Amino acid sequence: MKTKIILATHNLGKKKEFEHLFENFDFELTSSVEMNISDVEETGQTFVENAIIKARHAAKISGLPSIADDSGLCVTSLNNQPGIYSARYAGDHGNNEKNIDLLLKNLKPFKDRRAFFKAVLVFMKHAEDPDPIIASAKWAGVIAEEPLGIKGHGYDPIFIPLGYHQTASEMDLNLKNQISHRAIAFKKLIELLK
Repeated sequence: MKTKIILATHNLGKKKEFEHLFENFDFELTSSVEMNISDVEETGQTFVENAIIKARHAAKISGLPSIADDSGLCVTSLNNQPGIYSARYAGDHGNNEKNIDLLLKNLKPFKDRRAFFKAVLVFMKHAEDPDPIIASAKWAGVIAEEPLGIKGHGYDPIFIPLGYHQTASEMDLNLKNQISHRAIAFKKLIELLK
């Protein structure tokens, strides 16, 4: 029998990525959306703090082990912004188009377009777990001049990973799920869970 785990997210793009990552493991993944669990306010000052807040909230309400991810895009010329505010960079939570437009506008005066995605994954056995398992990873790249591709979510249409000539939104999902920040953090988490 598969172990049921709740993924603490309302982001359907993120859930799809996680389903792909989990397909070879003995877990049944459900999400906050499917369990009708409200979002929790992300009051942390770091990716780790916010991931713990989300994982604890989902575990407490569902009674299930939980996995939460906090991730974001950090742009060198913008002092690593939007960072933990990536999803609400332009004000509206999860408005990808507005977030991308604002980032490209703010980056216009700079020649340095280096950036990285950072992902932190937290696994909690239960809401009061005193020792959550934490894994993190970075994915380096540069910011494109304009959005390209339709496969990704978030900032994927403007992020070109180092060593590639296409955005994360133009990539084959199988390739992205081998090399992305979330994929690397996930591999680390699975090793720690073993």
